[in-house]
Amino acid sequence: MVRDTKDIQFRELKDTISQLNITIAAQTQLITSLQKSLDAANEREAEQAKQLAAFREQIDYLTKKLFGASSERRLDDIAGQLNLFNEAETCQNEEMSTPDVETTVKSHTRKAKTTLEEKLKGIPVEEVIVDISEEDKTCPQCGSALELIGRETIRHEIEYIPAQVKVKKYVSLHYGCPECKETEEPYIIKATADKKPLMKHSLASESSVAWTMYQKYANGLPLYRQEKDWKQYGIELNRSTLANWIIYCASHYFDPVYDYFHRELLKREFLMADETTTQVLDEPGRRPQSKSYMWLYRTGEDGNPTIILYGYSETRAGENAKAFLKGFKGYLECDGYQGYNKVPDIKRCSCWAHVRRYLIDAVPKGKQYDYSNPAVQGVQYCNKLFEYEDWINQKHISYEERKQLRLQKEKPVLEAFWSWLDLQQPIKESRMDKAVNYIRHRKDTLETYLEDGRCSFSNNLSENAIRPFTVGRKNWLFSESPEGAKASATVYTMVEMAKAHNLNIYKYLTYLLEQRPSSKWTDDQFEKLAPWSSEVQTLCNNN
Repeated sequence: MVRDTKDIQFRELKDTISQLNITIAAQTQLITSLQKSLDAANEREAEQAKQLAAFREQIDYLTKKLFGASSERRLDDIAGQLNLFNEAETCQNEEMSTPDVETTVKSHTRKAKTTLEEKLKGIPVEEVIVDISEEDKTCPQCGSALELIGRETIRHEIEYIPAQVKVKKYVSLHYGCPECKETEEPYIIKATADKKPLMKHSLASESSVAWTMYQKYANGLPLYRQEKDWKQYGIELNRSTLANWIIYCASHYFDPVYDYFHRELLKREFLMADETTTQVLDEPGRRPQSKSYMWLYRTGEDGNPTIILYGYSETRAGENAKAFLKGFKGYLECDGYQGYNKVPDIKRCSCWAHVRRYLIDAVPKGKQYDYSNPAVQGVQYCNKLFEYEDWINQKHISYEERKQLRLQKEKPVLEAFWSWLDLQQPIKESRMDKAVNYIRHRKDTLETYLEDGRCSFSNNLSENAIRPFTVGRKNWLFSESPEGAKASATVYTMVEMAKAHNLNIYKYLTYLLEQRPSSKWTDDQFEKLAPWSSEVQTLCNNN
């Protein structure tokens, strides 16, 4: 009986334990499920926090772009504050002065003021004599006649003389023999003009077309506003007529010169490139809202005359750069656009200004001088490289010496920068993440400039050359046709070439139209029209 009781108790205990195990298992499963839900919620919260931080960063960035300074200012040191490159470095005793030992306070360095004579150089001067009356030229004390004893300039004034429009009427004189006029073969001779008209059956002249081009492509004045200006001068010239002037003269007279510049460009070993958007309304098979592109190609810092060329294309495809640069072999400085990789036989040089720009954009709002911030640290490395570049360029040394100084001064900074970059683990999809990825993918091409002293450190020269187009684009907005866009590229080329060689733009455009260049010309003939030629420098200078 006792044994049966124990067996019953044992079975009951086993059942209880089994039931408890089932309960524990269920509770464990519930806990696991709850933990997974909690982990998922935490992950969602963390992701939301990251997204919120990214949104805030984007808002700060857009706010800075919209309301901040438009110029790309360096995050320079503030007096009394430390930076990554401490004072110990600046106290090294070196035989050669470096930018590290510069003691001049930037705010105390002043550019010498331009004198009045320099400002008015090359402008005709009309002297206005301020004299006393004839009655006052007698001495009131003794009655003797006064003598001129000196003169004094009391002021200068700039007088504006409004433009004048006149019509040149060409009249041909005809001559006939009085003795032969009654015969079967009367002799008559007609005078012909020395020069053919710029455009047949048109009012266009070299000066009027050059002025129209100058106003649009140098001053950013759209044709509809020029139409109003011409009306003020007393002549009706609609914008379609002005556009036809530009397209015709660009294709007939400027294109041969453009092609010559293009041939000369491809002979160089150091080039730079950039591109920007434009809009062309009437491109075949494309919507008016489609993006087209204006390309900028120019020579680098090789010591030879500057060549600047614009080029229009419907797309941004790398094939456009490949076609334009066909035959070129050498170094190409450009931004990070991968389309340039399609150009064969080149060594790419990436732009350090773009690197710094990416890092500046990654600096959080109000953290410009927080040197514990990774983006600020990266900017400081870039600033140090730019300081060395400025210092080296100021020395006016040979390209080989420039290369050696870069290796001596900038190479160590680069090595430190790459080591610092390897340590960076920014939040994914943040602006710092974009900056780090941009730099890592271009490490090799960012060091290419060390190979030759003629290589450029940044692509700022080409960006400066393309800026006039981007400014003008804000005024005239679009081109009506591909022909108009191509003509714009050609005329912009002539304008920027004139500016690069310190020519009077209007004079140079007029001079080109007067010469009537043709595709049948030889390169020797085109050479005389180049802005660097001595003849053009004399005839078209700014004086």
